[in-house]
Amino acid sequence: MPQKSYLFTSESVSEGHPDKVCDRVSDTIVDLYLGADPESRIAVETLATTNRIVLAGEVRGPDNIGPDELIEAARRAVREIGYEQRGFHWKTMEVTCLVHEQSADIAMGVDAAGNKDEGAGDQGIMFGYACRETDVLMPAPIHYSHAILHSLAAARHAEKDSPLGPDAKSQVTLQYENGKPVRATSIVVSTQHADHLEQAEVREIVRPHVLKVLPEGWMCPETEFYVNPTGRFVIGGPDGDAGLTGRKIIVDTYGGAAPHGGGAFSGKDPTKVDRSAAYACRYLAKNVVAAGLADKCTIQVSYAIGVSKPLSVYVETHGTGQVDEDKLSAVLQEMVNLSPRGIREHLKLNQAIYARTSAYGHFGRAPEADGGFSWERTDLADALKRAF
Repeated sequence: MPQKSYLFTSESVSEGHPDKVCDRVSDTIVDLYLGADPESRIAVETLATTNRIVLAGEVRGPDNIGPDELIEAARRAVREIGYEQRGFHWKTMEVTCLVHEQSADIAMGVDAAGNKDEGAGDQGIMFGYACRETDVLMPAPIHYSHAILHSLAAARHAEKDSPLGPDAKSQVTLQYENGKPVRATSIVVSTQHADHLEQAEVREIVRPHVLKVLPEGWMCPETEFYVNPTGRFVIGGPDGDAGLTGRKIIVDTYGGAAPHGGGAFSGKDPTKVDRSAAYACRYLAKNVVAAGLADKCTIQVSYAIGVSKPLSVYVETHGTGQVDEDKLSAVLQEMVNLSPRGIREHLKLNQAIYARTSAYGHFGRAPEADGGFSWERTDLADALKRAF
């Protein structure tokens, strides 16, 4: 029997967290290439530490994009986050570019040729999930963790001399009763701040953002509201801790409320199924829940490198389904071609839409007019209803 009453916790990190700085830089480079040539291939990793960024990886794209353009893209990403600190400054940081051409062996397996369709860029498993806990069909703990930091970041960007810095973390623990979230039992927020601020002052800066985000009456007890619990957070970002692309994959997805496959998203073009297939699984799971066919839905797919068709498609509705899961799996595969090419074309992923995904979650965001977050659409819901 599933547990009905329990506590569950998820965390988020801001765009200025060292790992998220790296995700932003890597995805800015993805956008640079896709904006110039939608068929570009990109797999770029970023390392950030005190006033230094290192770029590494493999690309295939226009000849007019070289190391100078990649270095400028990295500086632009850091500038947009807001880092102008002595230990990490977009203008003075050293940027080393070690990016090189894509492996010919990988290209041979992935590219379409003759009667061979475009294959998956790697083997792997990917998951998607949706549930009714929030209006965006995301688990509540990660949804509110993201929202707190997103609100703080918006205030920081809007205030010319904000006392808050770019680096921040949040953590939300919710009480579940009868399987549904009902209140917060603890909130943790750590945010970089100006040297002159005391801990109590930071606490009162943070408080209205938490209250604005949580449903009315959900605020945790005062004794369980932790803001900068170490007492001081002046040195932050890559100056305080090194960052790497792809180290916050649970923050990127469902906060631990659902499985995650083996791969990260950022820095990869949409031929990489680590990214595109995870988006497709979220798209399908969200439409299942939006159609009223289940209150929770998990979908898993798997691929082999160079092979276009998925090796498996698994659908689980956690005892909340209103329809047969085998039939549901078959109907979903009829509606969306889950080959790498089919996913990219259905969701229109060969666009410069990825830098915006690098913080505050890849899921639970509003679909945008230019194609951003297309996997959050619920345009299959009516067809799914009709199918059953």
